[in-house]
Amino acid sequence: MRARVAELERSANEPVAIVGAGMRFPGGVVDRASYWSLLSGGVDAVGNVPADRWDLDRWYDADPDAPGKMAIKDGGFLADVATFDAEFFGIAPREALEMDPAQRLLLQVAWEALEDAGIPADRIEGTQTGVYIGLGLSDYARRHFLSAHPEKMGPYAGTGSFLSVAAGRLSYFLGLHGPAVTVDTACSSSLVSVHLALSALRSRECDVALAGGANLVLAPEPTVYFSQIHAMSPTGRCRTFDAGADGYVRGEGAGIVVLKRLSDAVSAGDRILAAIRGSAVNQDGRSNGLTAPSAKAQAACIRAALANAGVAPGAVGLVEAHGTGTPLGDPIEV
Repeated sequence: MRARVAELERSANEPVAIVGAGMRFPGGVVDRASYWSLLSGGVDAVGNVPADRWDLDRWYDADPDAPGKMAIKDGGFLADVATFDAEFFGIAPREALEMDPAQRLLLQVAWEALEDAGIPADRIEGTQTGVYIGLGLSDYARRHFLSAHPEKMGPYAGTGSFLSVAAGRLSYFLGLHGPAVTVDTACSSSLVSVHLALSALRSRECDVALAGGANLVLAPEPTVYFSQIHAMSPTGRCRTFDAGADGYVRGEGAGIVVLKRLSDAVSAGDRILAAIRGSAVNQDGRSNGLTAPSAKAQAACIRAALANAGVAPGAVGLVEAHGTGTPLGDPIEV
């Protein structure tokens, strides 16, 4: 009995291995090598809003209080969000046209993540593989359902736009039987997706998990809103923890990691990119405001994550911050 209890305790806190990753990020990032090159080279991937997104002259005003305008010209944009090999994914051209580009990107990076992990798709078909996807605002869905021409709405507008379908579409395409969950917790959506995948692997609800998220900036209205509440940087650069910090810059991309229990990854001879020792999620509760961060809650979450990982605070060598670059968020996070 003691041995069984010890085994259960170990499995409840077993590290989870990252064995593969797929991605699309600004600055020409299409894989781990190009991502590392961008980060290690200090490349600035922020630039002007592409002309095919919206008319900047129509929407920009240097005055952050100008009604219906945005006080920022820049963002982190992908060079191409339209190209998609629908035939490869078994999707009819008409359906592909009505799919949110975020769904298309997720299909592509999920496939590439499995390739990076050395896992053929047919090997996980029919298995208890889970899919956990973080998504938030869908500009594409808003265009479909709030447009002035609802008569142009096609039969795939719903499945092409609903956030819940994003995870389900991956499971459908790959033939997976584990949980398929789309998560929206705003800025933390993708990390919470990884947390849920970690928990599911430890509880043996699934044996492999695809976790990640996507974000695209396709319409101007959300940026107008964030400008109105003075969250956007008028200078177009996010200067976290800097005296000149004046807001953040919206960005887009997609990323998925392939996760397995560390013991399973070792047994399978997988290449292990990193190991997740633990994680935690909480909420501020009643604090200074609905959108205001809480230093007390953040500290509690960090302590819970360290406890879950079995790691002493002094053993931490690097802390990666949320880093909104705002006068409100930065002091609280520090």
